[in-house]
Amino acid sequence: MTNDTRTQGANKPALVVGVLLLIVAALIGYDASQQTITSTYGVGPTAMPYVVAAGLVILGLAHFLVAFREGLPQPEAADNKALLWIAGGLIFLIACIGLGGGFIIAITVVFACTARGMGRQGLLVDAVIGFVLGLVIFLVFAKVLTLILPSGPLERLFL
Repeated sequence: MTNDTRTQGANKPALVVGVLLLIVAALIGYDASQQTITSTYGVGPTAMPYVVAAGLVILGLAHFLVAFREGLPQPEAADNKALLWIAGGLIFLIACIGLGGGFIIAITVVFACTARGMGRQGLLVDAVIGFVLGLVIFLVFAKVLTLILPSGPLERLFL
């Protein structure tokens, strides 16, 4: 962050983020209210969406407070190349899982792209690390927790 400070008016990006957080909180709260799943043990599966919605409301209101504070430092410019690497990895993750490529390949690519976006230059090494992490996570979910993550051709070798 630089030492330049804002002296007048509201911080428009903080206001926009605050509004978006409140909109998402309202959507999550509405979705949670429409669930018909009940629990006989007290806290049911609808409790967590309400907790998330409450947290988003708090964050949204905090953004409004910060937007009107004087003397806040101006943020640095975004690194567009890093954002493109990370966004590309997330888009690949969604496409890979949606098109049946599987969890392990999706995690391998998203890990490597995120590491590249954060400044690492060893894309192949990061892909190997992502593959090992994805494989371990998949096996823990499949074999220990007996929960199946999105499966593709690679995951079927381990099921």
